[in-house]
Amino acid sequence: NCYDNAVMENFFGHLKTEMYHGESFTSLREFYKAIDDYIYWYNHERLQKRLKGLTPMHYRNQTLEPLTA
Repeated sequence: NCYDNAVMENFFGHLKTEMYHGESFTSLREFYKAIDDYIYWYNHERLQKRLKGLTPMHYRNQTLEPLTA
């Protein structure tokens, strides 16, 4: 099913556009660090219109709050 990969393909599209294109890395360690930093930024700081202007973590926490109260 092509929809199985849609979420990850979308994420990798964002990663390549927002983090990778136009950058050069001097080592694999530097590249891995850039990916780790991007994933943190994507989940904790990047506001997303489809999530009502929230970050993924904020949206997730807001959604789960009634279940943990």
